[in-house]
Amino acid sequence: MTVMSGPSFAAYSWSAQVGGFGNQTVVDKVPAEMLHLVDSHWYQFPPMNPLWHGILGFVIACLGFVSVIGNGMVVYIFCSTKTLRTPSNLLVVNLAFSDFLMMFTMSPPMVINCYYETWVFGPLMCEIYALFGSLFGCGSIWTMTMIAFDRYNVIVKGLSAKPMTIKGSLLRILGVWAFAVIWTIAPMLGWNRYVPEGNMTACGTDYLSKDWLSRSYILVYSFFVYYLPLFMIIYSYYFIISAVSAHEKSMREQAKKMNVASLRSSENQNTSAEAKLAKVALMTISLWFMAWTPYLVINYAGVFESAKISPLFTIWGSLFAKANAVYNPIVYGISHPKYRAALFKKFPSLACGGDAGHGGDATSTVSGVTTLTENEKPAA
Repeated sequence: MTVMSGPSFAAYSWSAQVGGFGNQTVVDKVPAEMLHLVDSHWYQFPPMNPLWHGILGFVIACLGFVSVIGNGMVVYIFCSTKTLRTPSNLLVVNLAFSDFLMMFTMSPPMVINCYYETWVFGPLMCEIYALFGSLFGCGSIWTMTMIAFDRYNVIVKGLSAKPMTIKGSLLRILGVWAFAVIWTIAPMLGWNRYVPEGNMTACGTDYLSKDWLSRSYILVYSFFVYYLPLFMIIYSYYFIISAVSAHEKSMREQAKKMNVASLRSSENQNTSAEAKLAKVALMTISLWFMAWTPYLVINYAGVFESAKISPLFTIWGSLFAKANAVYNPIVYGISHPKYRAALFKKFPSLACGGDAGHGGDATSTVSGVTTLTENEKPAA
């Protein structure tokens, strides 16, 4: 990477501001063997300011480090703690495993490409990189959906629900990965294709091809990997909150008949269960929406030609989607009271609060479920 200073840097900065790069384009540094994958759309854009490549590389490196450490610890703690090896928690482990692999395979190549300001690993690695990103992204999305449906089964159906077994959990995980493989292998077999993105430092699906075979993949894929899981997650949490709200109402009425302030212990009286659960649901849905919507917007802008997509604009899809792998272990793992207790037991130096070994709130974010006693579980 060339470091400019003095007059040359000033001239470069001025030319960048006024859009004057002569005949230079963002494609100039792309290796010759990659050019057949680059859409003609990108030839109209001047090179990105090297500062953007530096910022992107630094942010992706930080996200990769935090995600690999965070998700690695979630997998280790859940797998090494016997009391945490439950069917429901297997889904949490699968989510952490998927996010771990996403950033383990995505972050290093992107950081290197940001250094060279273009894709340097050749066409095959571009396809493999994009396939891994799509595979692990799809795996994470549908694992979060399975977690939401597991909570729906436990809370809404109550005692009439059929408990999920280890075998049932493993079958769901197998189904998630089979589903993800089918969708992500399709571009390798001719339904759409994997190509460099506008910033030329990452690869993804081709949303600029004008033929409807390629466009149909984007539309169908977005339905099954964005709209459907989003609808299922919202559906699950809507009825979960409704069920818990009805249960809380019945508890208040029962407490009124018994002439007591509350049937709950004093430590759980400050915040109602439905309020806690509503916050969990809102956070889960909001973070999910924030992570994957930028990619959807970019893909749809290309498919429907509704906006002029610039190389700089394509950066945000990568950043938001990869950031999802960082806060997932916080939402689904670290906020789990029993996980925190096990974490602080194995790594005492991480305990910086006074509730390290305690169960914490009555609501566990990892499951989105109010901890109820057998007598308090809502009826079916």
